[in-house]
Formats: sequence, C-alpha cells, structure tokens
Amino acid sequence: MAINKTEKRHQAIFRIVSSGGANVKELSLHFRVSESTIRRDLAELADSGRIVRTYGGAALLREDRRESSLGERIHIQRVQKDAIARLAALQIHEGETLILDAGTTTAALAGQLRGRRKLHVITNNIVALTTLSTEPEIALTLLGGSLRKMSMGTVGPLAELTLSRMTADKVFLGADGLVAGRGLCEANQEQAALKAKMIEQASEVYVLADASKLGFTGPQAWTPLDRPWTLITDSSATSSQLAPFEENPNITVMVAGSNQNY
Repeated sequence: MAINKTEKRHQAIFRIVSSGGANVKELSLHFRVSESTIRRDLAELADSGRIVRTYGGAALLREDRRESSLGERIHIQRVQKDAIARLAALQIHEGETLILDAGTTTAALAGQLRGRRKLHVITNNIVALTTLSTEPEIALTLLGGSLRKMSMGTVGPLAELTLSRMTADKVFLGADGLVAGRGLCEANQEQAALKAKMIEQASEVYVLADASKLGFTGPQAWTPLDRPWTLITDSSATSSQLAPFEENPNITVMVAGSNQNY
C-alpha cells in the first residue's frame, strides 16, 4: 500500500527526533510546512506512543519510564557528566559557600572539589558528603530530613527548614528534565520543593544537565526557574535542544567540551 505524504513526513520526523530531539520551528523550515502542521504531526506521533512531546518540540519516548536508581544512573552518560562537573568546578572560587543538590552529576562535581581550599558545602547529597568528608579545608553541612533511597538524597520539611537558615554564593542543581522558560522536572513534589528553596537561598544558580535532560518533561513535579541562571551541559547537545535556552534572556549557556559560552 502506498504511503501518503503525511505519513512520509511522520516517518522523517520520527527519524529526526530519534537522532536527538527536535524543535517545531526547525522542523517547519526543514519540511516547508507551517508550525501548526508540525505541531499536529507531533501530536499524532505522541498519541501513537512513538515520541513524547517536549516544550517547543519532541523527544524519543523512553522505553523505561520508571525512575532509575542512583546505582543505575551513575553509569549513564558518565563521560558527559564528568565533563560537565569539570566545567562547573571552574566556576567555584576559594572562600565560597555552595549548595550541592542530590544526583549523579552534582556528585561528580563533589569529586572535582577534592583538594580545594576554604569552601563550605551545604548538601543533601549523601554521595557528595562521603566524597568530601576527608577534605580538611572543606566545611560540610548536611541537610537533614527523610532519606530518599532512589537518589540517596535527603528531602522534606526538615531539610527545607535547615536550608532556610543559611545562604550560599552558588547552588548547583541536577534535574530529571529541564525546559527553558519552565524549569526543572522531578519525580516527586518533595524534591521539587527542596530545589525551589535551594534556588531561593543562593546568589547564583547553576543547573548541571547532560543533553538527554534538555527538553525532557517526563516527571510531573516542577521547580520554576524564573530568575537568571546558568545551564552547564555537554557537547552532544544539538542546536535544536540548545536553541530555547540560548534564546531566553535569563539563561547563560555553557557547553562542556566546546568553546560555546553564551
């Protein structure tokens, strides 16, 4: 049976999305159709279960939508996370107070801080705490609360209360997904609420997110990002993934492994 023009376009869109995400505007120019046509195409592909809609575009549907454990995530995108951590460490200076969020990329950042002098690290990240526990010139404050074993991070009212009584020069956040103009998405509301308090208590905000997180909207708990902040991602991020962040005046984009710094 012959494939009609719309189905051919759907197949082509799916191939583009599979290669690393897609932006409505770029797809519209590529196929020489209106943006409303592309949005309709993406909606039909999403309804068929082949892709997932993202803010301003689409991404490949993950076969396993359950939340991965820390032990599983630590091996995913490891090279990219290490590159992001190295670039993030360059933003940290002697004498500063930092907030480190839970997560594998922020844990990698903790590893980059070994040997540094006169830092104060406030964290809910048990792995980061263990990594830095023997550093003589790094003061550590653990945010107490309920231990979330999936991420090995503390959450809840006690963690938020402790944090409300401190301020920091910089916060380094992780995320399950990240959307320009919307914020961070997480697996539950407790994580999202603690991230919001971290943002509130820091002078400068950094989000450490590898390319697979950009535009992804799987979880349903959100932390808004409506103030100036910096995204540090890796060099596998595509132009369509970076475009919404580059176009937002509140966001500075830094790409590990390249000379891009917007």
